[in-house]
Amino acid sequence: MSGFEPDPRNTMREDNAKSNVIVSYVCMLLGIFTGVFWLIGAIWAMVKISDARGTLYEDHYVNIISTFWWGIFLSVVGLFLTLFFIGYFVLLGVWIWSIFRMVKGVARATSNQSYRPMFNPFT
Repeated sequence: MSGFEPDPRNTMREDNAKSNVIVSYVCMLLGIFTGVFWLIGAIWAMVKISDARGTLYEDHYVNIISTFWWGIFLSVVGLFLTLFFIGYFVLLGVWIWSIFRMVKGVARATSNQSYRPMFNPFT
């Protein structure tokens, strides 16, 4: 090898990370409507994040896990605030925010991009 060809082991690792992150995103999106898949998608991401260390898709796993934990926390707060009616708006906001993050993640993962693009002041 001349040093310019990509390492096939690394591309296989990237492909596995991409496949696993898409599975996790799909489970999370199904979980918006069913509940149980939300938990399955988050657990899948927590288990598979070690396989994605150092790949383009590592921040997708971080996104899924942080969306899960923030979603749980904000849902509990929203459920408490339903006593004062404002909680329904909080729950609706959490639902919309979660869908946005999951759809953005799927779109960027299927386009072979990281979740958070690098800051480029010239674009």
